[in-house]
Amino acid sequence: MRVALVTGGAVRIGRAISAALAEDGYRLVVHYNSSSNAADALVEEIRAKGGEAVAIGADLADAEAVRRLANDAVDAFGGIDLLVNNASVFPSERLEETDEALWDHTFAVNLRAPFFLIRHLAATLRERRGVVVNMADLAGIQTWAAYAAHGISKAGVIHLTRVAARSLAPEVRVNGIAPGTVLPPESMTDDEVRQLAERTPLKRNGGPEDVVRALRYLLQADFVTGETLTVDGGRLLRG
Repeated sequence: MRVALVTGGAVRIGRAISAALAEDGYRLVVHYNSSSNAADALVEEIRAKGGEAVAIGADLADAEAVRRLANDAVDAFGGIDLLVNNASVFPSERLEETDEALWDHTFAVNLRAPFFLIRHLAATLRERRGVVVNMADLAGIQTWAAYAAHGISKAGVIHLTRVAARSLAPEVRVNGIAPGTVLPPESMTDDEVRQLAERTPLKRNGGPEDVVRALRYLLQADFVTGETLTVDGGRLLRG
């Protein structure tokens, strides 16, 4: 049976991904940082439906914790077939507001952790001819001035996807997903969410299910690697 590790897999888009993979027959390693209650609840839900899952906590800003997470994830079910680098932070600071601490933390979680999880899991992924899917962001393609460090880190995730795809081929495929407005920040007002929909060519926002569909496509697309699939209702077309 295939095994998946989903970082940030207990809440928001990560929860939708974890639940979908469990439905598809994966054994799940659900990573969390502060959402231990949500992770435990999801694991119980998966088990109640006949699936297998464990929750493992780790602060992805801590390099040693990332190494432990990789080791513990392999130990949980004997290997990893799918790594979904989903966890990230989303600080809303502009360039002039970004200090060294915010920069370092954002890059540690958003870029360094995915890089080293891929590195630490490379052996098991190669052995099992696995797949990596990195969650990027439309902010890594467009220039969102209000999210300077976040956007730059996600641009790095997109290039990491290409580098890892070339480095781990032919045994491992590595792709990315860059969502647009599929799950707005909880701090956004209803009016702000409606405005986002109006700025999208399809005149609507998406949902976590759109990301899940993209993930399932990439898992089945055996001749696709090094690509980042934009799931944004056409918002990128507006520049």
